[in-house]
Amino acid sequence: MTATVPAPAAPAAPAARTAAAAPALRAKRRRSALRTAAFMSPWLIGFAVFFAYPLVSTVYFSFTKYDGFRPPAFNGLDNWTYVFTDYPLFWPAMRNTLWLVVVMVGCRVVFGLGTGLLITRIKTGAGLFRTLFYLPYLAPPVAATLAFVFLLNPGTGPVNTLLDAAGLPAPGWFTDADWSKPALTLLAVWGVGDLMVIFMAALLDVPREQYEAAELDGAGAWQRFRHITLPNISPIILFAVVTGVIQAMQCYTQPLVAGKVAAGVIGGSGQQFEPGYPDKSTLTLPQVIYNVGFQRFDYGSACVVALVLFALSMAFTALLMRRRGGLIGSGD
Repeated sequence: MTATVPAPAAPAAPAARTAAAAPALRAKRRRSALRTAAFMSPWLIGFAVFFAYPLVSTVYFSFTKYDGFRPPAFNGLDNWTYVFTDYPLFWPAMRNTLWLVVVMVGCRVVFGLGTGLLITRIKTGAGLFRTLFYLPYLAPPVAATLAFVFLLNPGTGPVNTLLDAAGLPAPGWFTDADWSKPALTLLAVWGVGDLMVIFMAALLDVPREQYEAAELDGAGAWQRFRHITLPNISPIILFAVVTGVIQAMQCYTQPLVAGKVAAGVIGGSGQQFEPGYPDKSTLTLPQVIYNVGFQRFDYGSACVVALVLFALSMAFTALLMRRRGGLIGSGD
């Protein structure tokens, strides 16, 4: 009599196994997400407290009448209309800020790169020259501005004295509306040591083999700079331009101090000073924010100017990031 062997049990269906493992997989993903959030919590808290909340509050206050003492009252687009059509300092400040972004940032990047190239080519005393070029960057902004105003004083400053002795025209610098922004640009270029150090590090990181191969092919100095140096340091140039634009958008101390000293307003309690001397040529958007918000107690209008400044910074940064290849070449 033949014994019947029972057939082996059929394996569980794939769908059943997946359904059984789904709760465990979801729990694992939840634990991983919580662990990631715990590690990111310092940044998340800082972002929420110091960026998201102030930004939302600024947008809200821009549509209200608020002086800091009474509760804010919604007034629609009145603040926006006042800033763009009635406030006399907004458009001069806008033009000056854009001028500084284009000219000052461009000059700083060009001079920083040129100084970095010069220092990397020096064979003897490179450390001394590097220190000399970097020291002006360490000067406090107020002290550096005061020194520049006195050096460029049209009547007693040594710069104009030397220009007169050489038979060259002596500008009015900070007392002349046509020369005040170029004088601020000279001040910014004088303190270009930070960009010099950054560019030096990038230049020293360019592979020497590429230069040697280009020399063997007969490439000149300009061709080596254009086709080897620039593509290799293009990310650093982009970084310098973007950070420079943001700094120029926030330019406040140097124009204000220069205008005050040139106007003879050295300090003292109770002194009233309308920023922008001479003839609104040193007026910038951050000065307008302070003037409207903390001197006129019109926080709603100040929030409008702050949002315009924020939008301009974001627009310039996005444009530079999108146009990276066309502006400075690609290192790919």
